[in-house]
Amino acid sequence: MTRIRLRVNGKAVVDDIPPRLSLADFLRERRNLTGTHLGCEHGVCGACTILIDGEPARACLAFAVACDEREVRTIEGFEDDAVMAALRQAFHQYHALQCGFCTPAMLITARDLLTRNRARSEREIRKELAGNICRCTGYTNIVTAIAAAAAALAGGGGASAGAQEREVGA
Repeated sequence: MTRIRLRVNGKAVVDDIPPRLSLADFLRERRNLTGTHLGCEHGVCGACTILIDGEPARACLAFAVACDEREVRTIEGFEDDAVMAALRQAFHQYHALQCGFCTPAMLITARDLLTRNRARSEREIRKELAGNICRCTGYTNIVTAIAAAAAALAGGGGASAGAQEREVGA
């Protein structure tokens, strides 16, 4: 067993864990943070995307011991985040989810994209989402929702879905 100390969603955590425990399993099994989903467990599908020290990372590829003394943020850690609130509202409004399996990681990726100002066009949004697989939606509504959230955060929150699509496509 190895002792780790880290911050998870702003709270200090100390735990003794097996050295080969993945961060995804640590979060789900030891912290009961089940919004971190496991899909492929090879880092390909993006369902386990979380933030480590503010950067998107695949929790299935990281060992929990490698996160000693680091900051980990899961989908459950965005209660008071304005960007995430805008994204959640837009995902709801534009029906950007179906089964919901990819949604937590998609939201975290979209938040990163918006905070880095990388949502300037539909093409750019689609490129940035390439590492997150959704088997249900076809991505159209996800892209529209991200563009709508970007517009809302920039002060243009009153545009219709059609107008949002035209703005993104410009």
